[in-house]
Amino acid sequence: MLDKTDIKILNILQSNGKISNAELARLIGMAPSGVLERVKKLEQKGIIQGFEVRLNPKALGISLSTFIQIKTSDSVGSSDIGRQIAAFPEVQEVHWTAGEYNYLVKARVSGTDTLTILMKKFGEIPGVRDSRTTLVLDTLKETQALSMDFVKCRQPKKSPK
Repeated sequence: MLDKTDIKILNILQSNGKISNAELARLIGMAPSGVLERVKKLEQKGIIQGFEVRLNPKALGISLSTFIQIKTSDSVGSSDIGRQIAAFPEVQEVHWTAGEYNYLVKARVSGTDTLTILMKKFGEIPGVRDSRTTLVLDTLKETQALSMDFVKCRQPKKSPK
């Protein structure tokens, strides 16, 4: 279970993954060695999964975001087709969903021509039966940061009186 210091560390790292250990320690009010040890423990527990660079897709010419619902003939509990969909480099997210469609896919492409090519690739996967595509006109918020407001926190041990 996390404590308040772990939560502070995670909040800071989510907003600035490039922060130095010394600066992180200064902001937390701890020794750098103690902060480094905590970060390593958070990594070992799988809470911190890695550090990534966030790129500007528009600056790279990959400005069309799409959400695609895909209906498949996957048997209940199978995600084989989802794994095949996830292998395409244009695909950023694949979510196995309940309802009429089996998967919700987020993909980024350079335009409708490359979207057409991607959709044809999806259609070539055995078991893909139908799809519904939504084009994103503008993105008002997009983040990988998680709200730490509702994470259960270990309370500090009270000293006996």
